[in-house]
This record gives sequence, C-alpha cells and structure tokens, in this order.
Amino acid sequence: MTNTLNFTKLLTLTGLVGTALMGGVFYAFGTAVMGSLQRMPAGQGAAAMNLINVRIQNPLFLLIFMGTALVCVALGIIALVKDAPGKWWLVAGAALYLVGVIVVSFAVNIPLNDKLATFDPNSAAGAAEWLNYLAKWNPANNLRAVSCALGVVAFGLALASGAGSKTTAAPAIGAGSIARADGAHQGARPAGAPQYGSTQGHQFQLPNPGWQTPQQVAPRPQSWQ
Repeated sequence: MTNTLNFTKLLTLTGLVGTALMGGVFYAFGTAVMGSLQRMPAGQGAAAMNLINVRIQNPLFLLIFMGTALVCVALGIIALVKDAPGKWWLVAGAALYLVGVIVVSFAVNIPLNDKLATFDPNSAAGAAEWLNYLAKWNPANNLRAVSCALGVVAFGLALASGAGSKTTAAPAIGAGSIARADGAHQGARPAGAPQYGSTQGHQFQLPNPGWQTPQQVAPRPQSWQ
C-alpha cells in the first residue's frame, strides 16, 4: 500500500510540473507572442506564426506536451481503481489537462495551424485567413492556459490530501508501563480508607456467646419509714 501511495504521489508531482510548464507556454503566447504578431503586417505575422508552428514540434516540447497527457491518463485510472487519497482532485486535474489542453489543441489550434500553412502569407487570401486565425486561435489558447492553471491547483490539492491522510501510530505500551500504571492505580486510595492486612485504628470486640449470664445482684431490702 505504501509503495502504491508513493508511486501515485510521484505521478501527481510529475503531472503538476508538466501541466505548469505547458501552462507557462500558453500564457507566454497569450500575453506576449500573439500580441506582437498581431501588430505586424498580416503577411509577416502569418509567416512568423508558420515558422513558430514548425519549430515548436521538437522532441522536448512533444515530450512534455504528450508525456503529461499520458501521466494524466494514468492518474485518472489509479484514482478511480485504487481509491487514492484526494482521488477527485486527481480526476479533476487529469480531466482539465486532457480536455482543456489535448482535446482543445487537436480540435481547434492544430487544425488552424495546418490551415494557415496552406495559404501564401503575402496574398489577400492569406491576410484574410490570418485574421480568421487570430479570432479563433487566441481564445482557444487562453482556454488552454486557464485549464493548466486550474489543473495545477487540482494536483496541488491532491498532494495535500495525500499528506493529510497519513496517520501516526499510537505509542506502544510496554510491560513496565503497565506495571507502573497498575501500581499507581493501587496507590490511589481515598484518605482514611482502611488498608487490608492492618489492624491499626481498629478495635475488635468478642461477641457475646450467649452462655455467659450477667452477674445476679440480690435486691436490697426496703426500709420502712
């Protein structure tokens, strides 16, 4: 059981770090990169975006992007099957990344990237497509950033729930402790209570056996006045 909890904790930490890294990428695009490209002429902005879309498909990015997705799948299964501590936070964090990042990317952002690459950036059609691209790509990217931020919070709460579920073992009671407790119990006696085996403070009276008769005293004669 302990090994399973440690493995789940390691996976949760990995998912948290991966989600945070991807959230940082999406946040940078939403707050800096896309705003800069929008201020460029349409042809230059579209050409720069096409270059970014090609260069970002490198092993390091794909390792974090898809590796975090695999970790989230594993965490969701473990949370539901093994009843791990903070299971619903694990499920929430995994769902936020898988739906808010993976599904949104493959449903919206990646198709837009592929479509933009088919146009000549310097043509009128390319300029029109660039405006359409920005109108759809930016909101989807912002959704990915928010999903990552919420996923990090969920994974963090899952880790906190796992740490709070640990219980401390009660201290063992040895024979010496039991003997001392027993002695203390016997020594606790109300004040003035008699001690067994002691005759101090007691007077014993022999009972009247019944065959002893009191001494007969003869009545004194009455004097006549």
